[in-house]
Amino acid sequence: MRRLAARGAAGDAEEAAAPASEDSSDCVQCRSPSPRRLIDLCAIWDTGVSLPFADWKGASSGVASRRLNEAEKLSSLWEAHLEQQEAAKPQGLGSREWGLVLRMARQQAPPWVNAAFLLFLLSLGGAIEIPMDPSIQNELTQPPTITKQSVKDHIVDPRDNILIECEAKGNPAPSFHWTRNSRFFNIAKDPRVSMRRRSGTLVIDFRSGGRPEEYEGEYQCFARNKFGTALSNRIRLQVSKSPLWPKENLDPVVVQEGAPLTLQCNPPPGLPSPVIFWMSSSMEPITQDKRVSQGHNGDLYFSNVMLQDMQTDYSCNARFHFTHTIQQKNPFTLKVLTNHPYNDSSLRNHPDMYSARGVAERTPSFMYPQGTSSSQMVLRGMDLLLECIASGVPTPDIAWYKKGGDLPSDKAKFENFNKALRITNVSEEDSGEYFCLASNKMGSIRHTISVRVKAAPYWLDEPKNLILAPGEDGRLVCRANGNPKPTVQWMVNGEPLQSAPPNPNREVAGDTIIFRDTQISSRAVYQCNTSNEHGYLLANAFVSVLDVPPRMLSPRNQLIRVILYNRTRLDCPFFGSPIPTLRWFKNGQGSNLDGGNYHVYENGSLEIKMIRKEDQGIYTCVATNILGKAENQVRLEVKDPTRIYRMPEDQVAKRGTTVQLECRVKHDPSLKLTVSWLKDDEPLYIGNRMKKEDDSLTIFGVAERDQGSYTCVASTELDQDLAKAHLTVLADQATPTNRLAALPKGRPDRPRDLELTDLAERSVRLTWIPGDDNNSPITDYVVQFEEDQFQPGVWHDHSKFPGSVNSAVLQLSPYVNYQFRVIAVNEVGSSHPSLPSERYRTSGAPPESNPGDVKGEGTRKNNMEITWTPMNATSAFGPNLRYIVKWRRRETRDTWNNVTVWGSRYVVGQTPVYVPYEIRVQAENDFGKGPEPDTVIGYSGEDYPRAAPTEVKVRVMNSTAISLQWNRVYSDTVQGQLREYRAYYWRESSLLKNLWVSQKRQQASFPGDRPRGVVSRLFPYSNYKLEMVVVNGRGDGPRSETKEFTTPEGVPSAPRRFRVRQPNLETINLEWDHPEHPNGILIGYTLRYVAFNGTKVGKQMVENFSPNQTKFSMQRADPVSRYRFTLSARTQVGSGEAITEESPAPPNEATPTAGNHTKKTIPVKAQAQPIQLTDLYPGMTYTLRVYSRDNEGISSTIITFMTSTAYTNNQADIATQGWFIGLMCAIALLVLILLIVCFIKRSRGGKYPVREKKDVPLGPEDPKEEDGSFDYSDEDNKPLQGSQTSLDGTIKQQESDDSLVDYGEGGEGQFNEDGSFIGQYTVKKDKEETEGNESSEATSPVNAIYSLA
Repeated sequence: MRRLAARGAAGDAEEAAAPASEDSSDCVQCRSPSPRRLIDLCAIWDTGVSLPFADWKGASSGVASRRLNEAEKLSSLWEAHLEQQEAAKPQGLGSREWGLVLRMARQQAPPWVNAAFLLFLLSLGGAIEIPMDPSIQNELTQPPTITKQSVKDHIVDPRDNILIECEAKGNPAPSFHWTRNSRFFNIAKDPRVSMRRRSGTLVIDFRSGGRPEEYEGEYQCFARNKFGTALSNRIRLQVSKSPLWPKENLDPVVVQEGAPLTLQCNPPPGLPSPVIFWMSSSMEPITQDKRVSQGHNGDLYFSNVMLQDMQTDYSCNARFHFTHTIQQKNPFTLKVLTNHPYNDSSLRNHPDMYSARGVAERTPSFMYPQGTSSSQMVLRGMDLLLECIASGVPTPDIAWYKKGGDLPSDKAKFENFNKALRITNVSEEDSGEYFCLASNKMGSIRHTISVRVKAAPYWLDEPKNLILAPGEDGRLVCRANGNPKPTVQWMVNGEPLQSAPPNPNREVAGDTIIFRDTQISSRAVYQCNTSNEHGYLLANAFVSVLDVPPRMLSPRNQLIRVILYNRTRLDCPFFGSPIPTLRWFKNGQGSNLDGGNYHVYENGSLEIKMIRKEDQGIYTCVATNILGKAENQVRLEVKDPTRIYRMPEDQVAKRGTTVQLECRVKHDPSLKLTVSWLKDDEPLYIGNRMKKEDDSLTIFGVAERDQGSYTCVASTELDQDLAKAHLTVLADQATPTNRLAALPKGRPDRPRDLELTDLAERSVRLTWIPGDDNNSPITDYVVQFEEDQFQPGVWHDHSKFPGSVNSAVLQLSPYVNYQFRVIAVNEVGSSHPSLPSERYRTSGAPPESNPGDVKGEGTRKNNMEITWTPMNATSAFGPNLRYIVKWRRRETRDTWNNVTVWGSRYVVGQTPVYVPYEIRVQAENDFGKGPEPDTVIGYSGEDYPRAAPTEVKVRVMNSTAISLQWNRVYSDTVQGQLREYRAYYWRESSLLKNLWVSQKRQQASFPGDRPRGVVSRLFPYSNYKLEMVVVNGRGDGPRSETKEFTTPEGVPSAPRRFRVRQPNLETINLEWDHPEHPNGILIGYTLRYVAFNGTKVGKQMVENFSPNQTKFSMQRADPVSRYRFTLSARTQVGSGEAITEESPAPPNEATPTAGNHTKKTIPVKAQAQPIQLTDLYPGMTYTLRVYSRDNEGISSTIITFMTSTAYTNNQADIATQGWFIGLMCAIALLVLILLIVCFIKRSRGGKYPVREKKDVPLGPEDPKEEDGSFDYSDEDNKPLQGSQTSLDGTIKQQESDDSLVDYGEGGEGQFNEDGSFIGQYTVKKDKEETEGNESSEATSPVNAIYSLA
């Protein structure tokens, strides 16, 4: 059952069920001036909850007056609803009737009148809900309700049978018929059409032939039984279509490289529209990016065509949903005309690919949509798709903006490489002007799209089924909105309401039908059709009039068992029409149970907030309406809680000993008790070394694996209790001489045998026996108490005593039912609490204090809410604690108003706006009142300020700030506490042409009552508008007249996207963009740069540029130094914010900058061997320490050193200059040619000194062996070691007798290791053997060359 109401007054039959109830009073009967109607207002009251019922009867019904039990008075709820009652006059009620009810409400009437009054406000819309119980659902009659239907636009697959769904429920079961194109559709005449059994679903079968297109049209289903007719939506049936692509021959598309191109798809019109995608004829997908992409219309757009676009063809493909087919258009072939015919792939990554290929750069222009502006309409709730595709070289970037505001970040997303903006679930606030900005380095262009949001009808209040009792009133509301505003048409049983038979109990008021004094004949199904040009909504709602005596829906004589002091709920589901009144009785007698410890919910459930022994018994619920009564009984049994009164204690045991863990339990004997054990929070397996008894667990031969935590779990079918202890197992060891040193320290055992003596009104002596301290002396005892009135079962700290005492006098508060326990504390921790002492209730007394934190603040403009912090149990001092609330106007010094409140708040109604009140809150119990309370000043509610600041003057201070001056408003116009003056200002436009600015409103606050202030952080060179308001606690007041002012020119912001590139070692290129905020007319840029190398800095250079220049190239003075560039823009006012960048570091160098703290660790072995630090930067400061890898705390002192500065010179390193490298190459080539000539000369027969005995090996005393020299003879045809071979790989025969000395002038020569020989020769022109040919080593030609450097 979804909801079972328990509203209304009990009838005479209920009084018979409770004869002992003597506190009932007559239900007031208020006769209307019109003799036609009798108002019978009756209600019951539940603490803090209004459970009303209003039964409006016609005078002819003859319903007798009914009796009602008067509930206790609740003034606070009466005051809170007073304003609502006066404002909410129901439709159809005369002024005299309403005045009568208001006079009743203003009197200090019994609370049932309050409840009836609230019900009266709701009665016109009241209705009965049918429970989901199948037995009731099947018995009650019900008009038809559509439960399932096809969608409004129903598209079907032509290859399948057609299915149009329509299902409905009702009692009796409804019959169905259909209309097609607003005419009756005779199903019996068409053999292909059938209707499913017990359903209105149409099935059109084409297995025997037929064309589905013949059945297209608009269908509507009618479900009817004797109580009314329900209608389905108008279902538009359409057959899916997937037409073929028209045949066409496509000529090659010829286009110049860099030009824009659009390949049109133009797919055949399908139903639904096909999905478009582009592929090549070989079925390879077309790669899309920022330059090449598909538009929403299916066309393929090239922002600029490149030569590589010719490498494939382009075919448009259409995929149709229902037929699952893909149709392919004939492919397009591109022919690209270019000035650079070679498609060099290396140019694709060139930083300026277009200029490298000779393509002229050009500004952006829009390919879609055309022109500078367009408009678009979208329906509320749909997705808005805005698209901008631009051409240009380089490819433009697309950015999106909304005029006058920001894009909705939670709904907006960018698609198709930022070319499309999609806003999901569009609402009215998404209308406005959007624009896309296409830009590249050549310029920018924008397109404005005006978006209008319309709306098909959508529900504000959809009509709901209305189930009433005879004689009740009700209403059907059909309220919808849309753009344009939809019209509302009412129908009844499928026919226009105007043509239906007249019904005197029915009144149509626009979008509402009001039913008065409904009867059985009023049953029908009403249709509300609301429509505009964008769509329609159709809703069915039936009016059913039921006359059902009360019925109980739960099993009879249920047994509920509950644990003492717990909260429980007794359920009594019921149903009836009119809605029955429910009352609870205990043991068949006594008054209605509601209030105090009982709380009755609207669905009939009775909640008992805290179960006590005396709550046990038989509870009877009685449901009554004018047709009879029904009752049910619930038997409640209260059980004692399960408690472990002797818990297992922490123990320390030696291995091999026996340990016993106690767990003694007290429980209700009527419940089955189960005791189980856990070890380390897992179920304990009881092996043969363990013995489990009802009150203990014994472990024999304790082992190390037995160590851990043990939990005793005592449970019944209703509750459980658990206690935990820890077992520590010691290994075998020699018996120590000191027992305390051998045993570990533990928490103390709990104190025991608590006793109360010396009982007095405000004190008692508590004595206890200390537990074992477990090898750690007890340092403190903590005494705790628990009381059973306000927070039963919750323990609070009372006092703390030294560990040397075991008896203490406790100071007590009046009227508290105390129970004490003691906890022992040592250095290890706290013991378990002791068992509680016996209870001791102190005698009552008047309160000695009053509630604190008293405040008076308005929550509405005509009230004041008085709040305070309620007192706790130990400050109540007596039963029935309540508060006397007093208040009066401060300035008038009237008599005090007062009211008694049991809660912690009270609302004073009908107060003037923001006036001071004196407030007092005094505590009171049954023994008397507390002390005279302090007076607190509170204020009633604030209203919006009535006046705006006047004479607002604006003085421009500088380009970013203005000063404001205004006349303060009069205090009586503030209508509250003046929080601040607030200035709303917005940037209307910039003085620079074509500069878009955000018009978002900003605010500046000036707290307090002041006449002047300063607004800063404005944009220079702009037009602003400003308004002033007064702000109090309620909000803003009216706005002052709008002031306009203009800020002067200022300094610009920093240039954007400052980039430093180094294409080679000689050149540095700089590029930047204009500042985001010029703040005036730019007159140029200033560039300051300086060379640096390590810590050395060169002379600063300055360059000035025109405002249109955004590039600069410079030649490096040397390839070693780096450069630091600082760029700023200038206006007439001066230079603006500067941006600094540095030239890139060489690829193999990572020069540290200031503040770059780089940490590097070098692992070394433990031996004291010196190490060398490498890869250090010149001119940098380093810190060094040596520490242990295992423990960083072991460390040497920190040493600081600085590396020397790298060699720098204004002249470049000669070894890196081009002319020097070329000279060295030329010299090396000449030396190589010289060596070749010499070798050829020697090979022709040159004679060199040789040994006389060439077969005699060299002796160790020969000095030539040490220098690597060797013997050579021209008689020997073997190749020399290290000599050069000819080009064909053979050794040439010596053809010349010329020796090497013929080409020298007395010097000595030496060949190096690249294939020549090493040796020493005596330079003599005679060809005889020379003695003593030793000489010093000469410098090689190559070394000689490098020595020149």
